[in-house]
Amino acid sequence: MSKNNFDYDAELKKLHTDLVHLQEWVKNKGLKVVIVFEGRDASGKGGTIKRFTEPLNPRVCKVVALGVPTEKEKTQWYFQRYVEHLPSAGHIVLFDRSWYNRAGVEKVMGFCSDKEYREFLRSCPEFERMLVRSGIILLKYWFSVSDEEQERRFKNRISNPLKRWKFSPMDLESRSRWLEYSKAKDQMFAHTDTKQVPWYVVNSDNKKKARLNCISHVLSMIPHEKMNIEPIELPELPDYEAYVRPPMNYQTFVPEKY
Repeated sequence: MSKNNFDYDAELKKLHTDLVHLQEWVKNKGLKVVIVFEGRDASGKGGTIKRFTEPLNPRVCKVVALGVPTEKEKTQWYFQRYVEHLPSAGHIVLFDRSWYNRAGVEKVMGFCSDKEYREFLRSCPEFERMLVRSGIILLKYWFSVSDEEQERRFKNRISNPLKRWKFSPMDLESRSRWLEYSKAKDQMFAHTDTKQVPWYVVNSDNKKKARLNCISHVLSMIPHEKMNIEPIELPELPDYEAYVRPPMNYQTFVPEKY
């Protein structure tokens, strides 16, 4: 398949089939999988997560996207509110942004102290190694988007009422602090791109290719086999001649406008 000539829908369908087999493998083998999605605003993380979860059972694969920490959470160990969302056996958790908020937005926007930031860089690698030693499969993806493409996507969000909700005042601030975010990302990689839990960078200027490449990589990183799916036979409906349905006007129906 040529890199510049591919059928996106056909390839995504193949990957979705493989994801279903992966899901069944994770369930049956009792695996615990955590996938971290990070990157600049409008880098394509959300679209990739959406395509990743589309064919999966939400009871098996869960997306975690935490908001601003509460006053109580601010007094806790930094990683504590993320730990409670880690998977049990047979589950997959996708973090739409994660504990790396401290290395990015909190550092750049001054939401944490220099001491808290330095402690994060020191303790994060050990925290992640601890997760791996506990049996968790941990994958980290950084979505890399050029500033030209990011600006194009921002302008599209502003002009499109269906995407306007994606644009926040923080996005405006991030544009004006592009250099600070770049430096923070470099420092984050220098401290947390470890041999045990490396960062995998996804070139996301082309959203469709980024989605396919990321999903394909996840599938390659978790050894699994295709599961034998038992055929299902629908049982015959029972004899319902003795059943008398209440009059239709006893119920309130949604108007059929379409």
